[in-house]
Amino acid sequence: MILFLIFLLICSVNLEEARFAAGQGECVATSCSPSGPIIRFPFRLKGRQPESCGYPGFELSCNPTNNRTEFDFQFPVRPSARNVVLPLSAKATVQEIDYATQVIRISVLHGSCLPPRVPQFSSSPSPFQFYVKIMYYGAGSGYTLFNCSGPLDDPRGWALGPIACLARGNHRVYAYRSSDSVTELPLSRCVKMYNVSDVSEVLLDGLREYSVDDTYLHWPDPDCGNCEARRMYCGFNTNNQTQCFDMPKQPHQGKQGVSDNVVIAVVVVGVFTAALAFAALFYMYRAKMRKQRKERRIERFLEDYKALRPTRYTYSDIKAITDGFKHKLGQGGYGTVFKGKLSTDIPVAVKVLTNIKGDGEEFINEVGTIGKIHHVNVVRLVGYCADGYRRALVYEFLENDSLNKYISSGKQGSTVGWEKLQEIALGVARGLDYLHQGCKQRILHFDIKPHNILLDHNLNPKVADFGLAKLCSKEQSVVTMTGARGTIGYIAPEVFSRNFGKVSYKSDIYSYGMVLLDMVGGRRKFGAEAQDSGEVYFPEWMYNQLEKGEDIAIQVDKVEESEIVKRLIIVGLWCIQWYPADRPSMKLVMQMLEGENMPIMPPNPFAASNSADITSSSSTVFSSSTNIYTD
Repeated sequence: MILFLIFLLICSVNLEEARFAAGQGECVATSCSPSGPIIRFPFRLKGRQPESCGYPGFELSCNPTNNRTEFDFQFPVRPSARNVVLPLSAKATVQEIDYATQVIRISVLHGSCLPPRVPQFSSSPSPFQFYVKIMYYGAGSGYTLFNCSGPLDDPRGWALGPIACLARGNHRVYAYRSSDSVTELPLSRCVKMYNVSDVSEVLLDGLREYSVDDTYLHWPDPDCGNCEARRMYCGFNTNNQTQCFDMPKQPHQGKQGVSDNVVIAVVVVGVFTAALAFAALFYMYRAKMRKQRKERRIERFLEDYKALRPTRYTYSDIKAITDGFKHKLGQGGYGTVFKGKLSTDIPVAVKVLTNIKGDGEEFINEVGTIGKIHHVNVVRLVGYCADGYRRALVYEFLENDSLNKYISSGKQGSTVGWEKLQEIALGVARGLDYLHQGCKQRILHFDIKPHNILLDHNLNPKVADFGLAKLCSKEQSVVTMTGARGTIGYIAPEVFSRNFGKVSYKSDIYSYGMVLLDMVGGRRKFGAEAQDSGEVYFPEWMYNQLEKGEDIAIQVDKVEESEIVKRLIIVGLWCIQWYPADRPSMKLVMQMLEGENMPIMPPNPFAASNSADITSSSSTVFSSSTNIYTD
């Protein structure tokens, strides 16, 4: 069988070479130097390949002095809201060509400058577009040029420039991002010139001679991504239309037919070695295809997501923001969190994902979910990184860490204060109510726990970490799940087994109830492991104490604080009812936390009871908000 597979491989190689020699011999892939980028369709090398080998406007040349690949091209600069392409040409050195993503990386040597005013004529459009140039404060959505009478007083450093080639006498030209508010800019001595979009910072720096900055250009046409995904390449067919062909040979030296003889000799001398090599190549091919499919899926998602405003950073940006990943804040199952700065006064937290599973679902969930919501009790996503296979998320920095820090010691009452703990509980409830009812789509978090409740400088809570979240319509009462998700000790019973009910937003309410009891108990004999070890399960012990009318052994200084402790326990016990139908909504939870009267005791969530009886009794309680309180 192995010999037969090897024979087929040799035959396919020879067939491909014969087809290539018959129809594509003049368009063989080439390069200017062994270390230079490979040149193939849609590019062609002037002087070595005919025009039919490349797409119009994609001509490259070799520098005879240093054998570098050079590119004479037109800058794709467009004034905003004008059907005009500025005729700016430049010469550049080609550093890299990525045929899969259709991006060319160049270093600009020299070129023409931006005009002092927008011309009134239209020129032919450039086949290239600037690849998105990401800044720390947002994606490059366009710039506005201002002519200023003298140097600009810009203490915040928002301006780009001055643009050297546009300077006239004492006048200097600066560029601001079009998204910046004009009222906040120091433009009292400036006159607006015009707006431009799709512009590189190289142009805004005056196209200085021998720039060391790289510029990225993207070509949308011809679209050869489907060919590259199939390990093929684009080319013209007999009708001058693009078509996928088998991959041509890379530049090499030696006589025709040497590779065939080598392959045949290897097969004859070492069949076993060739079989292993074939298996390894097949494995690598499959792995590469899987990675490419995942990357295309992520890129398609990010293209659709551009309008939602979180900034997209490169991996180099992330390294700069975190100062080389110097200050580590913590580490979890899906990545490491570092402290960073966007400027001297804007701290951020950067989560670098290191355990991306499947098709990057958790990354898409995190960006797609939290990027759509804005609430005082939900953490804000500042930006994200999807650079190759590297993934990172940039959040607002909350200096007081997570709620877990304050309740794990068991001294939360003296450390934070019970009144503040009640405010934290209420803030988390408001954040969850917003996720369940306030968004365009209902968002189910599925990982509510003290570690994912962050606290700002005033100890105001913010719900964080949406890696396990699911979105559904508000009319959808239940969601479909293929497996359990969440953290042991906070997962609702129906997430483990559908025998307890349907998975819905009530699953988050169960987790929230466990957090409330955790806030009171401070982890004393807390969790399912306590039951397994024969110890008293602390939530059950709290229920029994309240049911018997006895005090909870929690340190309080005032009578009012003991009332807060009792209220938190009762609300938590309501939320952890075994069946989803018995749990209150988050709006009812907020009423219980804010009400003047003490809520009534719920049914015992730890007793083996008939589900129908419990559901009937609790539904009566929930039918009117006035029934949840004692007299």
